[in-house]
Amino acid sequence: MIQKIINVAVIAHVDTGKSTLVDALLKQTGVFRDNEEVGTQIMDSNDLERERGITIYSKNCSIKYKDVKINIVDTPGHADFTSEVERIMKTVDTVILLVDSVDGPMPQTRVVLENALNHGLNPILFINKIDKKEARVEEVINDTFDLFLDLDANDRQLDFPICYGIARDGIAIRNLHDDGKSIEPLLDIILEHVKPFEGDAEDALQMQISQLDYDNYIGRLGVGRVNKGSVKAGDNIVLSKRNGELARHKITRLFVNEGLRKVEVEEAFYGDIAVVAGIPDISIGETICNPEEVIPMPMINIEEPTLSMNFLVNDSPFAGKTGKFVTSRHIKERLDKELETNVGLRVEEIPGVEGYKVSGRGELHLSILIEKVRREGYELAISKPTVLYKKDGDKLLEPYEKVVITLPDEYSGGIINALNERKGEMQAMESIGGYTRLEYLAPTRSLIGYRMEFVNATRGEGTLIRTFEKFGENVGKLKGRKNGVLIASESGKTMAYSLFNLQYRGRLIVEPSVDVYEGMLVGINKKSDDLTVNPNKNKKLTNTRSSASDKAIVLEPKKVFTLEEALEFIEDDELVEVTPVDIRLRKKILSGKDRYRENK
Repeated sequence: MIQKIINVAVIAHVDTGKSTLVDALLKQTGVFRDNEEVGTQIMDSNDLERERGITIYSKNCSIKYKDVKINIVDTPGHADFTSEVERIMKTVDTVILLVDSVDGPMPQTRVVLENALNHGLNPILFINKIDKKEARVEEVINDTFDLFLDLDANDRQLDFPICYGIARDGIAIRNLHDDGKSIEPLLDIILEHVKPFEGDAEDALQMQISQLDYDNYIGRLGVGRVNKGSVKAGDNIVLSKRNGELARHKITRLFVNEGLRKVEVEEAFYGDIAVVAGIPDISIGETICNPEEVIPMPMINIEEPTLSMNFLVNDSPFAGKTGKFVTSRHIKERLDKELETNVGLRVEEIPGVEGYKVSGRGELHLSILIEKVRREGYELAISKPTVLYKKDGDKLLEPYEKVVITLPDEYSGGIINALNERKGEMQAMESIGGYTRLEYLAPTRSLIGYRMEFVNATRGEGTLIRTFEKFGENVGKLKGRKNGVLIASESGKTMAYSLFNLQYRGRLIVEPSVDVYEGMLVGINKKSDDLTVNPNKNKKLTNTRSSASDKAIVLEPKKVFTLEEALEFIEDDELVEVTPVDIRLRKKILSGKDRYRENK
């Protein structure tokens, strides 16, 4: 049966309330039974998404309002996952742009809005969190309008409807003085602002793939909007591929979204977002067509990766103790599986080395992948992130990022000095009620490893947001890490007595009674050079007692590295050893004698 269909994407900067708004839309439109227990961030079904509180993958669901089916696409807000947002713009009829009533437009707001405007979409502005004491709604609307102007929005796009609300409470209102009761005013604006998708079921099929999925039983799945005509299970089709080739296939199974579920159907019509099976090598941007009338749609361009890491076989003395998958063959199979759906990723073999160069959109993009495979039982050794360069004639270009920092005024001088040292260029500076807001343009290379330094320098009171901006001129050599490291000189179990004496040399990253091996990092040196130490030495026992013999040993809390912090911290001669249980830092060359020869 042909329905009226509108496809809507929810876009915003990270932590603005996209997933919370989708929760409200699902809960208030009868998707769940009255007695059904429903949590929050319903669409963030992935464990990592729930733990980190961010959306990583674009996901589809649908609701029914009045006589219209509304397909909703929840998109990531973090800059490292912009490839997820870029792909879905051709499948939607409008976007709901969420902006915080206090923060206003943020760096990623600009990126996602520019994507939407370039695709000719007419956004709906939703000012969220209007219940905040510091809310400055009128200023935020003006700032957003200025952003539309900066992005060359046309007259229709500039005439955007505005809705206000509190997504957490499921409230939307058209005017600030209205008494909000439900999310329906937003749904009414969607129906008024956007026409249902128009077409004819008799037209020749045209369906472009914008997302990929994978099923262990069915194989690779292609997700996209049926742009023309209809698609049926069992249809023979022609796939217009990225390289220009035409390949014949058969649609074996067909699904559409109903609520949060994929429902198998016999036929899907123009306007609907469908999921097709039966095409094992289908990819993003390719068009499914009728064999008698092949009309491919323009390809979807995906942003190129900007950062790479080497995923190596773990060759430490503790290799294989906790992981099930430890060989290069295991790593290759897992990366090939990831490439089925993660189109922002690139994988290349490293000649003469048991490992692969994996390139992505940023540190978070790659660290999420590492965390996923780690939890699945894989062991890896990961190298320091390196940026990917581009050639423009004789010029070597490197990626630059826009950095937006908000911090208490008292810390601003130190942070400005630090960013200037890292070849950053100040774009704007503003003082807001005891806080300073800084905007910088800085090479991505100079920002690797800076986040931890920033948190320490601002005592955890500052926020730092980074977004890829452009490729610019290479800035030459940059200073490395300021602190050296403490390196274990031999294998064994750490002793509290030894660690107590070592903590005066620097900050420990291990605790007592932990197994270590030669070449493993056990602390951060206070000085700039590396120091080889023995953390396994115990106090010698004698039959003579002294006044200090019973003094309690008190150790300062160790520094605990998250995976992202560990990847940012290491230098070129170091690796992060990742196992299902532990994250360890180590030197590439474990033997102290071999390191000495290498340095000579």
